[in-house]
Amino acid sequence: MNTTGYFFHRDCHKHEMGVGHPECPERLDAIEDHLLACGVADALDRREAPQAPLADLELAHGRMHIASLRGLSDNLRDDINAGGPTHAQVDPDTCINVHTWDAALRAAGAAIAATDAVMAGEMENAFCAVRPPGHHACHDKAMGFCFFNNVAVAARYALERHSLRRVAIVDFDVHHGNGTEDIVAGDQRILMLSFFQHPFYPEGGSLSKASNLVNVPVPAYTKGDAVRSLIESQWLPRLEAYRPEMIFISAGFDAHREDDLGQMGLVEKDYTWITQRIKEVAQRHAQGRIVSCLEGGYNLHALARSVEAHVRALADI
Repeated sequence: MNTTGYFFHRDCHKHEMGVGHPECPERLDAIEDHLLACGVADALDRREAPQAPLADLELAHGRMHIASLRGLSDNLRDDINAGGPTHAQVDPDTCINVHTWDAALRAAGAAIAATDAVMAGEMENAFCAVRPPGHHACHDKAMGFCFFNNVAVAARYALERHSLRRVAIVDFDVHHGNGTEDIVAGDQRILMLSFFQHPFYPEGGSLSKASNLVNVPVPAYTKGDAVRSLIESQWLPRLEAYRPEMIFISAGFDAHREDDLGQMGLVEKDYTWITQRIKEVAQRHAQGRIVSCLEGGYNLHALARSVEAHVRALADI
């Protein structure tokens, strides 16, 4: 089965954090319009994302964190009905509107549904075109545009619900996936590999020395050839030795040279190369099983082109 799945839901377009915020609904519109225009959309198995069950969110998050977000959403709805504000702040650059709870459930639900479909052999791999993103969401805290950690939820779901023994998470966002690290550090069933601009948000970069983490901090203005060399020397040997049974990708495209939220120098062909290397490992050790979830990427044109490159590599088209 060589099909690539594409998981989405219109609820993910309804979450927004105010005029001018870079993590905006237009990100998904840009991706979908571009994939349709270039013909890639026709090759994908398109599926609507369900809402994540709360019990599955608890595989990666504390019950109080989940309840507090739901309570914040309910309170906001009451405030709006009483003529109050339309948004509630979570951290200095992250807030919710009345649709955020449903969007976050769909984003995590996409990762779970994609995991089920790939494990069932209905598709070889999948890309989840969802928002809000997830890799800054910690076990007990929302931050950095993120509420639930979609990839961490899916990775734990694969272990607990599908009885896998070893999975890998690969994060190529320009920002360090501190939330994913917070959730998986020390869990030897999960190997997490990442590169990220450093020093940069979140402050401190990687804070853990856990042996299941392969963190590769790189300075601003690092270009694709240097990143490829680091992946070949630091990621790939660990991935090969670990022999993951499934690979999850935190697919952030804000390391692109045109993205103003980062200062790295990747281009589309770099995302193609990275995806191909990950796919080769998956084909050798994981029956090709990959679930990729959208994280960052804020220049709309660069984001759309980069997702095209990533999905073409997943789908071999």
